Amino acid sequence: MVKVPVFKGSCTALITPFCEHGIDYERYAGNLDFQYENGTAAVVVCGTTGENATLQPNEREELVRFTVNHTHGRMKVIVGIGSNDTQAALRNAENAKAAGADAVLMVTPYYNKSSQTGLIRHFTFVADRVDIPMILYNVPSRTGIGITAETYCALSKHPNINGAKEASGDISLAVNTRSRCGDDLYLWSGNDDNTVALMALGGLGVISVASNILPGVISKLCSLCLENDFAGASALYQKYAQLFGALFIETNPMPVKAAMRLLDMDSGILRLPLTDVSEENLAILRALLRESGLNV
Repeated sequence: MVKVPVFKGSCTALITPFCEHGIDYERYAGNLDFQYENGTAAVVVCGTTGENATLQPNEREELVRFTVNHTHGRMKVIVGIGSNDTQAALRNAENAKAAGADAVLMVTPYYNKSSQTGLIRHFTFVADRVDIPMILYNVPSRTGIGITAETYCALSKHPNINGAKEASGDISLAVNTRSRCGDDLYLWSGNDDNTVALMALGGLGVISVASNILPGVISKLCSLCLENDFAGASALYQKYAQLFGALFIETNPMPVKAAMRLLDMDSGILRLPLTDVSEENLAILRALLRESGLNV
């Protein structure tokens, strides 16, 4: 069976606009429309950037349903389901499928770290039980455990495992994985600063934080890469490279929410334990937004 990639191009890892009493759905709907109007191919809801760790179960289910209904097929909807409890990840996947999501994004288990054998069993347990495309999520800087090329290869044989969000920053791992898996496992960059490099190696796009504020730019960047215009893509990337880096000057999504507020795109409050960025880093963000030609 030939696997069809969940999406090609730019996918935004959406922030969640929290208010004092829950989620501001009016603001969230505006964010979704902004993404569609600027060429975004897919969105991730309930991901790291969406502060998934502090979403209550009822909020998560409501947020997924709202996203699917409001998007109404205009963009692919991918739901973060990751957990360090395999059964919880399964429940999240079942709820995502029931809500009409197009795919799920499943991060490696954190805190109670597993072996590579445990990773294979963790992902396979869910993929065996919910018939929905799964994107693996490798971000060892957050979870403390990474997926090896050998493990990627073993998982790529599962018909429901569609690809991987590679956020390790390890380009050699991406090369090794592509050579082992080919199109049995599609790759997307999980870091804005790796997008051009990973797409030059056969990646199909990016799951982006920066596209919360620059959806048109990230969409264009991916289009240039998909058209094999890597000179043009590199030039566009260099224009925003420092800003991309600054969006991780503190823990994501603290900086991107601050940047959105500076751009008059109110992103709502952060939930503890996340807090507002420091005044020093806010000044850095403000300067780089202005240098990038954005109206602050």
